[in-house]
Amino acid sequence: MHSAITERYIDVRGSITEDNMSRIDYSKWNHIEVSDDEDETHPNVDTPSLFRMRHKARVRRMEKAKEEREEMERGKNENSNKLQEMKQVLEKLETEGASESILSGVSAEVNQLEEDERKWRAKEEEIAKKERLTPWNVDTLSQDGFEKTLINKYEEEEDATKTDLKQRENEFTEKYEHEMKEFGMYSGLGESERFLLGHPHLASEFTAQFLAAWCLDLEDQGKSSLVEQVAHQTLLMQYLLELAKTMKTDPRACIRPFFLKMAKAEEQNQSSFREELDAFKDRIRKTAKDRQRLVQKLADEKAEEERRSSLGPGGLDPVEVMKSLPEEIRDCFETQDVPLLQERLSQMSFQEAKYHMDRCEKAGIWRPSVEQNGAKAANQESSEDQDNNI
Repeated sequence: MHSAITERYIDVRGSITEDNMSRIDYSKWNHIEVSDDEDETHPNVDTPSLFRMRHKARVRRMEKAKEEREEMERGKNENSNKLQEMKQVLEKLETEGASESILSGVSAEVNQLEEDERKWRAKEEEIAKKERLTPWNVDTLSQDGFEKTLINKYEEEEDATKTDLKQRENEFTEKYEHEMKEFGMYSGLGESERFLLGHPHLASEFTAQFLAAWCLDLEDQGKSSLVEQVAHQTLLMQYLLELAKTMKTDPRACIRPFFLKMAKAEEQNQSSFREELDAFKDRIRKTAKDRQRLVQKLADEKAEEERRSSLGPGGLDPVEVMKSLPEEIRDCFETQDVPLLQERLSQMSFQEAKYHMDRCEKAGIWRPSVEQNGAKAANQESSEDQDNNI
């Protein structure tokens, strides 16, 4: 009965039949770089160190491929933008009736850019083909579509208020970022006043905080002239907010009185503003340097931690040791052919063979057997006895 129902269900759905199964293409699974932990290794080869070395080499290849694609896309976009600009220039010159020599020069540049665009497209197809032929591995077989963790917890009223304030700030920035940046690019009091009167909602602590953070970002990017400009507008906004606090009124109602006061300010007050502006710019530069040092420190600590985690039991890097091995010895490790390794070591001098194998042991890519460890310990004890007799 169960079999009959199953057969009927399969016939109705038409999804599990021999014909359908024969149409499925399994060829894409033929070239998968399987997980390291599925490999079988020789007992004398330290499996964790070998897998770390393989994974590190694979990650480097993936990073190099990613950099190659990013460089290609960057060059292609730059060439495409320049081509569009030159076509517009050529069209404008033809409309204005420019001389034949000028038109021929611009036309030649357009032709060259079009040729470069064809080369970039060929480069893009080459990279795409290389990506298609690259075997899948444990790092690329699956990726998270999304990740979300929800934790229910009690929050005090003060924390909830801070969270709400941060959310409002994010919403304000998302909505008015373009307008805040536009205000940051003004230089005169008159145009700044007119802009704020047309956008009074910008008279806010959120604007002052955004402009100060923007100053830091510009300083990190080395755009000193823009820092000068935006810092002036940041301090202007902070002064406006201070006036509103003094008058105990909404900052939006203080826009006109504030600029009137600034326009009539005496030389002493203007000098005080300039001094405060210089001090603010010094703080921006100091904070940017501190932040850069912190980022560099964290990056160095992470790099050192990764380096230490990749070292073998004797403190040597397995990747570097593998590179330093003679090619005939390195091939034996990569193929895990221990008999061939022993044969090729026997063809070397004792000192040379011992040097390479000691380094392999310290890097963790060679693990002596129990018998070898016992013999090594016995040799050490014999050497110590001889020293004591001496």
